[in-house]
Amino acid sequence: MKHWLVIGGTGMLKGVSLWLIQEDNHVTVIGRQQKKMQSLINEANYSLKLSPLIVDYTNYNSFRTALIESQETLGSFDCVIAWIHGSDIRVWESLFRAIPNTKNVILYHIKGSSSYVNNERTKNNIPSNITYRVVKLGFIIEDNNSSRWLTNSEIAQGIIDAIEHEIPEKHVGVFEPWNLRP
Repeated sequence: MKHWLVIGGTGMLKGVSLWLIQEDNHVTVIGRQQKKMQSLINEANYSLKLSPLIVDYTNYNSFRTALIESQETLGSFDCVIAWIHGSDIRVWESLFRAIPNTKNVILYHIKGSSSYVNNERTKNNIPSNITYRVVKLGFIIEDNNSSRWLTNSEIAQGIIDAIEHEIPEKHVGVFEPWNLRP
């Protein structure tokens, strides 16, 4: 059984959190909203494989402390899925400081569609014990040349595919033509 950390695992990534639990992993989920966390807890049928943590990752000290305490109780994280808005490097620094540098960890960095254009690189600051993988989220072009954003289910399936096949860089949806994005 692996210990997974899912940052942002109560909303768009809820399907991934539930799938990881069903696959017999222990899943620590970071969320900011009690209502969404309770929904995840209910859907997971109050599973003992779920450790919910209500914490705002932009509160760097509380975030890092919660991660350290989780690992003291449940063991070090084996894998991390991170849906972190913005490019505040302090969030990443807090995460990396909480992960023991003696443990090899796989990080799945979930990026929104604008990262395809902006291509900001969190990757440059990643410690050597962390294997970096990225899942970039695009959009869908419909038959009538209109477009829409990915559904939570499509996003979850793309991330699950990246995990199952150990894909270093997974694109979910399309990114071009950029002017057709919703």
